[in-house]
Amino acid sequence: MFPFLDLAGINLRDEAALTEAFQRVLRSGWYVLGSELAAFETEYAAACGVRHAIGVGNGLDALTLILRGYRQLGRLTEGDEVILPDNSFVATALAVSEAGLTPVLVEPDADTFNINPTSVQAAISPRTRAIIAVHLYGRLADMQRLRVIADQHRLLLIEDAAQAHGAVDAQGVAAGALGDAAGFSFFPVKNLGALGDAGALTTNDEALAEQVRKLRNYGSSRKYVHELQGVNSRLDELQAAFLRVKLLRMAGDAQARRDLAERYLTGVSNPYLYLPQVPQVAGSHVWHQFVLRCEHREALQAHLEHSGVPSLIHYPIPIHRQAAYQEFAGQDLPISQRLASEVLSLPLYPGIADEWVEQTIKACNAFRP
Repeated sequence: MFPFLDLAGINLRDEAALTEAFQRVLRSGWYVLGSELAAFETEYAAACGVRHAIGVGNGLDALTLILRGYRQLGRLTEGDEVILPDNSFVATALAVSEAGLTPVLVEPDADTFNINPTSVQAAISPRTRAIIAVHLYGRLADMQRLRVIADQHRLLLIEDAAQAHGAVDAQGVAAGALGDAAGFSFFPVKNLGALGDAGALTTNDEALAEQVRKLRNYGSSRKYVHELQGVNSRLDELQAAFLRVKLLRMAGDAQARRDLAERYLTGVSNPYLYLPQVPQVAGSHVWHQFVLRCEHREALQAHLEHSGVPSLIHYPIPIHRQAAYQEFAGQDLPISQRLASEVLSLPLYPGIADEWVEQTIKACNAFRP
C-alpha cells in the first residue's frame, strides 16, 4: 500500500534549503524571539494580506490567545458564548473552553462541510459574543453571510484557518484576513507545515496584536516586567526558519492540490460515493483533504485497503459526542452525526505519484457495497 501522506518526500523537496536554514539558526546562537521569527511574521502577514502575524506554539494556542486577547480588551468576558461547528477537530472547542468561554455547537452544511450560517443565526442568544468559522478541509466557510450576521449582532468573527493556508475568496481576500482575527496551525501535515508544532494568528487589529504578543511571552513586553498573566507559547527560531523556506511553495502546492482534486472529481464516478462539492471560486478551496461521503463507509474503506489504497476518517466523533464535552451528549445534531459516519478522506498531496492517483480512482469506481 502506498502512503496516505508522504511527509518526508514533501519536505525533502527543500532538503538543501531546510539544511541551510538549520545551520543559519544554529550559528546565530539566538533560538527564541529572534530575527527568523520576525521575518516569518512579516512574510506571512504579507501572504495573508494583514498587518499582523504573530507566531505561537501551535494552532490551539493561536485560537486560545485570540480569545484571551479579546478578554483582556473587554470584548469578551467569562462565560460568554462562542458559536462553532460541531464537526470540527476538538481543538476549536478546547480554545473556547481554555479562554473561560462557553462553546455553542451548531450544525454544518451537508454539502460544504462548513458551519451553516442559518444554524449560526438560530443559535444566537443574549450571551453570544463571537462566531468561530472553521475552513474545514481547506474550503473557505461562507464568510460573507457570516460577516453580515456578526455585524448585525455585534459579534466577533474569528477564523479557524488551520487547514486553509493560501485559500482566497472571490475578491482575492485570503484566509486570515476574512474575520477579525484568525488562527493557523503549522503542524507538519498541514498545507504549510513546520517540522514540529507551530502556529500563528493573524489580524488587522492593532490592540489585539499588542495583547497577544504579551500573552504569548509570559504576559511581558519587556524582560522581567509582566503586565498580564500570560503563557509560554512562542514560535521558535528554527521552526520559523523552516516555515520561511516552505512558505515559498505555498501557492504552488495549493495549485497542485487543486489539480489533483480535479482528477478525482472527473475520474471517480460511482453512484455509491458522494464527491465533495466544487466551490464556484477555485481558489477558495486548497484541498487540505479530499473528503467524500459513503453510506457504506466501512465496506468502502475495507475495499480500498484490499486494493492497496490508504484512506483516513476526519473526524469519526463529533465534538458533542466526545467525553471531554459530555455536557453536550444529549444535543441533537443529526447532520454532524451523519457526516461523522460517512466521511472518508482519499490521499491527496503534492508529489503523489500519477499511478497512485489512478489506482485510487480505479478502486473507487470498482466499489460495490
